[in-house]
Amino acid sequence: MACASCHNPDRAFTDGKPTSVGFKGRVGQRNAPTIFNALYNKKQFWDGRAETLEDQAAFPITNPSEMGQPSLDAAVATIAAIPEYQQAFQQVFNQPPSALNMVRAIASYERTLVSFDSPFDHFIAGDPNAINDAAKRGWTLFNTRGRCNRCHASVNQDATYFTDFRFHNIGIGILRHQVTPLALQAMKEIEKGDLPNVDRAAIQSDFSVLGRFLLTRKEADIASFKTPSLRNVLVTAPYFHDGSMETLWDAMDHYNKGDGVKDPWLDDDMQPLALTEDEIDALVEFLASLTSAEYKEFGIKELARQRTLSRISRSQRDTARAFGPKPLQPKAPDLLHDALLESRTLRELVCCAALIIFERTGRAIRSPAVETTTSHAGKSIGHSWVFGLNETLDPTGATVGPLDSWNSPEAVSFRKP
Repeated sequence: MACASCHNPDRAFTDGKPTSVGFKGRVGQRNAPTIFNALYNKKQFWDGRAETLEDQAAFPITNPSEMGQPSLDAAVATIAAIPEYQQAFQQVFNQPPSALNMVRAIASYERTLVSFDSPFDHFIAGDPNAINDAAKRGWTLFNTRGRCNRCHASVNQDATYFTDFRFHNIGIGILRHQVTPLALQAMKEIEKGDLPNVDRAAIQSDFSVLGRFLLTRKEADIASFKTPSLRNVLVTAPYFHDGSMETLWDAMDHYNKGDGVKDPWLDDDMQPLALTEDEIDALVEFLASLTSAEYKEFGIKELARQRTLSRISRSQRDTARAFGPKPLQPKAPDLLHDALLESRTLRELVCCAALIIFERTGRAIRSPAVETTTSHAGKSIGHSWVFGLNETLDPTGATVGPLDSWNSPEAVSFRKP
């Protein structure tokens, strides 16, 4: 496996697959984003789990579903055995290959990959003939009724990056997954800030649908993903973090109907758009005009391919919803409260209670638990954590009796608030 296995330069540094295939044919959960203009990202990956390009470069190398190396040092040992790499590292870093310099080299290369030379760039710079009339109409719609600029450009129609660098829930994947149980399970199984485990969960498991929540544990971040740049979007199909949309027409149909009606965490800007077929075609023409010069021929073929598919199948189209009112959004469940109700051990109960207090007051608490060896009902319960008599953990309503084992299901006497 190489970086180019998923980020093919011939496909604008993507792989053309819904989700990438890695080490030993393992299929991941995320679509490979382009790395054009990645140096401008404020955070890396779909969920922002890496702060820098150097951090980003390291994760795929050791992820079992990507490059599958047991460690960065193992990867270094492989390249260090190649004379050309030995010479290159000595020339650039004045030292043999190392893990630090390996990710620095990858990140330095990524910083050279910029894309700001599309027909639209020539149009915005003053050439009125650089794009066709349909694309010009699409640009107007992009900034008005299409509402695309809410996330893909600033309010002053900044046409530089075509992303706000933020994270949004746009209703992708919600219907295919039981998101609330997944969020509760993730809270129990993955420690906040455990980036290696977050990385593996994002690529290898259904936890992937939770998006940025895996990292932040903020309920507002459930199923939120980074806004991708729209540059070269035509040649980087399929679309969205899970590659679930095959064409730009599918993506536009998703937005047109304001998809996510059963998603309690849906972004406020998602709503029915009432765009006609001609208007959707115009928006696609505009998006096609963001294709870099080096992908012009590929772009022409890809636009024709997607147009043909759109005339055969439009699985996301729902005209009634697109032209109807915005449906009422379901109320978001209180995940911390639900986690508390599902607690079966004292450990889970106290962790949930502490998390509730921290989330709602910003105040961290320490339990008065003490470590001891004791017995209960004539039986030794061994080395365990115990709490004082009838200690109450507000605001949960949970009470803990004497000599309760930290891990025992019988440790908790719980009444719902």
